[in-house]
Amino acid sequence: MHARRGFTLIELVVVIMLLAVVTALAASAVSRGLPGQQLRRASREIAAELRYTRARAIATGRPQAFVFDTRTRAWRGPDRRHGQVPASVAIVATGARSEQEGDGTAVVRFFPEGAATGGRFVLRAQRPGKPAEARGGWQVDVEWLTGEVRLSRAGGA
Repeated sequence: MHARRGFTLIELVVVIMLLAVVTALAASAVSRGLPGQQLRRASREIAAELRYTRARAIATGRPQAFVFDTRTRAWRGPDRRHGQVPASVAIVATGARSEQEGDGTAVVRFFPEGAATGGRFVLRAQRPGKPAEARGGWQVDVEWLTGEVRLSRAGGA
């Protein structure tokens, strides 16, 4: 007798169905992880740009400003650097009142000696059904005396 070679149609269909299920589960897991990844990326980007603004102030010997517009969710820094926080991320930006350019803006100004006007940016994932204050997130603080930029976890349930 000859041994059969190859697969039956039923075996092929079962393998294809298993691959489809695994792919669907993986896609679901990735899509759930995206808001968290966007939150981390946005937090790190703002912290990095604040550090860059401080470094430019020290290097040029002139004050430099990082401006965040809460209405458009856009930021701008020295050397025409700019960006925008994704819509999936809620942000509360606070800067020194004397530095504000108008309603809805937070400005952090860095000085040549390294000091700053201070500020805080709290970023949280926007999830329906949960108030923003109840969600964990990331916090970017700018120390006014030293200009140090710190990124840390923000509290939440």
